[in-house]
Amino acid sequence: MPIWFTVTRVATVLNLALLCALGYVWVRNYRRIRTRFTLGLLVFGAFLLAENGYALYLYLLDPTTSHWFSEIPQRYTVSIMLLTLFQFGALAVLSWITLDSE
Repeated sequence: MPIWFTVTRVATVLNLALLCALGYVWVRNYRRIRTRFTLGLLVFGAFLLAENGYALYLYLLDPTTSHWFSEIPQRYTVSIMLLTLFQFGALAVLSWITLDSE
């Protein structure tokens, strides 16, 4: 199994952890201040959480796609990894800004 696929799975797990932390803060803020902006952040986070959860399911649990992902050419595996790492970077910055302002 290529290292790129392993990096993708680890980054997906980290994305899920960051989204759970952000979701906790956004739920708490929405209960306290009840603005459309915090509700929008919460919905945004829920969609990303669902997307990353489904991706992790496909990478680890689904027998067909988990085997398929490990066998695709390296250029596609690297592309998927880069997209996941870009998302992790964006979530890391968003987490830093959100948690720093608490």
